[in-house]
Amino acid sequence: MAATEATKAADEAYDVIVLGAGPTGENLADRAHAAGLSAVVVESELVGGECSYWACMPSKALLRPVTARSEARRVPGLKDAADVALDAPAVLAHRDAFTSYWKDDGQVRWLDSLGIDLVRGQGRLAGPRRVVVDGGRVLTARHAVAVCTGSRAVLPGVPGLAEARPWTSRDATSAKNVPGRLVVVGGGVVGVEMATAWRALGASVTLLVRGDGLLPRMEPFAGHLVAESLAEAGVFLRTGVEVREVRREAPGGPVTVLLDSGDEIVADELLIATGRAPRTEDIGLDTVGLAPGSWLDVDDSCRVTGVTGGWLYGVGDVNHRALLTHQGKYQARIAGAAIAARARGVPILESDRWGAHAATADTLAVPQVIFSDPEAASVGLTAAAAEQAGYRTRVVDQDLASVAGASLYADGYRGRARMVVDLDREVLLGATFVGAGVGELLHSATVAVAGEVPIERLWHAVPSYPTISEVWLRLLEAYRG
Repeated sequence: MAATEATKAADEAYDVIVLGAGPTGENLADRAHAAGLSAVVVESELVGGECSYWACMPSKALLRPVTARSEARRVPGLKDAADVALDAPAVLAHRDAFTSYWKDDGQVRWLDSLGIDLVRGQGRLAGPRRVVVDGGRVLTARHAVAVCTGSRAVLPGVPGLAEARPWTSRDATSAKNVPGRLVVVGGGVVGVEMATAWRALGASVTLLVRGDGLLPRMEPFAGHLVAESLAEAGVFLRTGVEVREVRREAPGGPVTVLLDSGDEIVADELLIATGRAPRTEDIGLDTVGLAPGSWLDVDDSCRVTGVTGGWLYGVGDVNHRALLTHQGKYQARIAGAAIAARARGVPILESDRWGAHAATADTLAVPQVIFSDPEAASVGLTAAAAEQAGYRTRVVDQDLASVAGASLYADGYRGRARMVVDLDREVLLGATFVGAGVGELLHSATVAVAGEVPIERLWHAVPSYPTISEVWLRLLEAYRG
């Protein structure tokens, strides 16, 4: 059956049913199909999911011109040429192209080329191994149903907020015009990236944060350096504040944000970037003994715990292990392999924490890049998290600006690097880099952390000169004394 023309039947059977055609669902279906299992994907929106149309791709398309201009302004011979305003319509058009203009034809063709069926509509569980689509079409799974429906932005219970129809992350990445005044609430990834992008595109941006700094899940210096840069770019940052009430008298009109301090801020748009919830409220979880709208508790193979028969999997954001596209795709590869092994009666390698059937990186080696200016990139445990977990550690810091490659990269380069070492095993538990271009530096750290490469062996990994990656040598020199 073709992806777009799957035939209707009273009860259609597949080896694997996947709810959600985002990157996680696509990858899981691909891995199951590659292992010889038949697969069908059920999707109520666009094939390609949140990442392709409202998150990773559009946000990075908005941010790339920002960082390119910023870096060019600090390179001799380009400073004057780069000291111009961004062409906002051109940037937005570039963004639109990277979302395929919110059409999923290419993604559908990819599924079709693999022989994976697509059923459009809202899929809901209807008991063990059974899915009903839009109340009519019935699908049954011989081996597994995988919930890959992702997460959605949530609005806090602030009086007047819902009625004011604020932006969520989807609106912020797909807006057609630059607002004159934008208030952003939230100091995490979405808040920081969108404050960066829309300020550079010409909006007057106020960033409101309840805590005392930005990027609270990273090393403290990451949020500090990014906050400094945002302030220099003209973003008005206020920490330690909470929104008490929101008012918007007319749709499309100005929005007034009232703070707990008594201050009022008037803006043209308000972006709420304070949290996410699983998209599990309307997928029939109650028919299998689970609470609608809940995160799914899973084991390391992403199989949902507490469901009789072990046929239900929760993969990607829905399991709350690591809400990142690349981690969802990683989990999909693990879960796809586990489903195929169980279908063939092959023993699961549960005792091998880095084996084919365990998503161990979700807890020990999660990489993430915040595409702010400067970029912030990290993998593994922060110093505080490592200490809390009971490791005996040593923290080594290095000024990235002292590396020759950074000086060549841009005048006045600012940045910092940190590695967290497990003293008992002498392997890296985590690493963090902040600075221009460090996103492409992160994977070397990810390999070191996931591979548990001994420090003495890393000493023999010689960084090319003169590159920013020479910071590895400086970190190791500091560690070795």
